[in-house]
Amino acid sequence: MSVPHLFRCPISLDIFTDPVTLCTGQTYDRQCIERWLADGHRTCPVTMQALGDGDTTVLVPNRTLRHLIERWLSAATDHSLPESADDDPSLAALKRCLQSDATSVAAKIGALKKVLALASESDVGRACMLQLGFLCVLLPLVFHAAPAAPAERHAEAEELALQCALSLMPSNAAAPQLDCLNMLKKEDNLASFVRLLGRGSGRAKAGLCRLLETVATAAATRDLALVVAASPRVWQALLPLLQQHAGPATDARASEAAVRAIAAVCAAEPARGSAIHHGAVGALFRHLSWWAYGKGGGAVSSALAAVEALAETEAGRRAVARAPGATRILVRHVFMMSSSNDGSEHAAAALLAVCRESRAARSEAVGAGVVTQLLLLLQSQCGARAKAKARALLKLLKSR
Repeated sequence: MSVPHLFRCPISLDIFTDPVTLCTGQTYDRQCIERWLADGHRTCPVTMQALGDGDTTVLVPNRTLRHLIERWLSAATDHSLPESADDDPSLAALKRCLQSDATSVAAKIGALKKVLALASESDVGRACMLQLGFLCVLLPLVFHAAPAAPAERHAEAEELALQCALSLMPSNAAAPQLDCLNMLKKEDNLASFVRLLGRGSGRAKAGLCRLLETVATAAATRDLALVVAASPRVWQALLPLLQQHAGPATDARASEAAVRAIAAVCAAEPARGSAIHHGAVGALFRHLSWWAYGKGGGAVSSALAAVEALAETEAGRRAVARAPGATRILVRHVFMMSSSNDGSEHAAAALLAVCRESRAARSEAVGAGVVTQLLLLLQSQCGARAKAKARALLKLLKSR
């Protein structure tokens, strides 16, 4: 579609999703102007007019523009709809094809491929589909009762629908469209999620873990995150993925995505007890034990972040103390030769939490060479928090 100039944010050049107006009279997409101001800019991006301290916090919703955009979207897609999306590639036809129970699986697969192509090629197309409610149409195609006769075509449709949903997922954790994910609160839909997580392809498993990470971080799904974290079936399907890092590339991606999902879930304090109860600590350390010194990248950093979060609880510290070789594994990751010191920071923080309560852990850490690791960390370009944790741990070990 040819998007009217006034419907595009002057910063991103994408169609407005949440237009707000500054005191200068210029309208921007909320996410774009908030990022501009957060970066320290104190001018209007279009007029370069200086903004006062109070002006940077006053963002007035432009409801008129938003209404005009919604009317334009409706007018652009609301016309005589054919029986098949093959005859009419409009968004309305695609949406109708996906929503209809009478549409064959083959026809839905064709429509999903068009949605995926449009979402991949065009930011405007992605924004339009998000505003037209495609996310709420796609998710039921992923999470539904298993077909009576399992078929490859059904599995293909589920995976395509999942890819489409992920491609439309808003990056803003406060986006209202993420409320659609709350459909997983229903027992049947959550059961479908678990089924796919356990039996789907490696690509589908990775996608579901990305979806779980979104659920754990989005404002609209806080209650759902606790429901998911409390489900034994979710943990039974999720934790085995951590041990698939040495398999095919698709399984390795699923393993890394699972680690990030667990870290996101464990960031919420109410979810930690359930994670510990279902064996997350042992699974995380088995995952960490596989990686050689300085290897593993984001997967290791995320696993260590999860361990740190769990070690903040008494039950988590007990679980770490029981995990075979846990102290030595943490020591090994205190100084990580990588572009980011996040993993080192998490390892030092987790080790400090465990050593504060366990003399045996302190002795084992010293025997594993933690002092050398901490000194190397302090000499590196690590952040202030990592250095503070390293100094506190050295002080604790000195007084043991």
